[in-house]
Amino acid sequence: MKKVFCIGELLIDFVAENQGKDLSKAKEFTKKAGGAPANVACAISKLEGKGVFIGCVGDDPFGKFLLDILENAHVDISLAQKSETFTTLAFVSIDEDGERDFVFSRGADKELAYDSSIKYNFKDNIIHFGAATAMLGGKLEDAYNRYFFDALTQNSFISFDPNFRIDLWKNKEDIFIKKCMPFVEKAHLCKFSLEEAQLLSGKIGVKEACDFLHGVGAKIIVITLGSEGTWLSTNSFQKTIPSISVKPVDTTGAGDAFIGCLLNQISTKTNLEITLQNEDLLTNMVATANKAGAITTTNFGAIESLPNLEQLAL
Repeated sequence: MKKVFCIGELLIDFVAENQGKDLSKAKEFTKKAGGAPANVACAISKLEGKGVFIGCVGDDPFGKFLLDILENAHVDISLAQKSETFTTLAFVSIDEDGERDFVFSRGADKELAYDSSIKYNFKDNIIHFGAATAMLGGKLEDAYNRYFFDALTQNSFISFDPNFRIDLWKNKEDIFIKKCMPFVEKAHLCKFSLEEAQLLSGKIGVKEACDFLHGVGAKIIVITLGSEGTWLSTNSFQKTIPSISVKPVDTTGAGDAFIGCLLNQISTKTNLEITLQNEDLLTNMVATANKAGAITTTNFGAIESLPNLEQLAL
């Protein structure tokens, strides 16, 4: 089984549950662990895979809380860093349909320092780049780009999820697109929401968006479509893989559960080239990942809602 290194932010989500989508009207917040790459690492480890987290938290009670959560989920946190900067916070509101609104108070995640020795751990393993805050400048962006180069030189399987957040990129979408394109060009697997695929490609239709992104270089594309399932696209076929029917209460972390489950399945394959050319195998893996994502929406909070193998088998 290959290790899956997840690079990016780990933060506190202060969640206003069942108080509508308007954050200005929320009065009560619950502390949750969050951050897309950390969620992915937890999703992998809860499915008994080898999730490794690379990121930075504050050397404060919130940072300790976050690292404890990951460690309890059996994520390898040996490469995580601590900073004197306060832990990053996000304030999240959730409406009755499970849809969210975000406001960020950015802190320690941006302080991740590049460690040149880590690249040797990347050899023949899987590297997942979750980009929610990683392209906002600072030490994190520098480390992120250098780890990307390391992954390219170490025969790593590269996974990319742009994790677009409008609050972070409003009126700067063109910069976000430009920074994402080198990752799309080299990634073996790209995971997008429909909004992200449309933004990066400039195309409205899902097929047209995939055709454009394949042209950039993406080998396998999965576009999550909520209750409609996932659009799976390679250079040889495109299809919709249906999901299971659930009543969502919180969509936070659903995409992370999906890509974590998919990467965990990929990590068990010895010959990735054969795996990525097998339509039936890919279809089945995406169907299983859809189930993981759906299960995650049936409870509040991302990490605690991630399914284990027993739940996934039901």
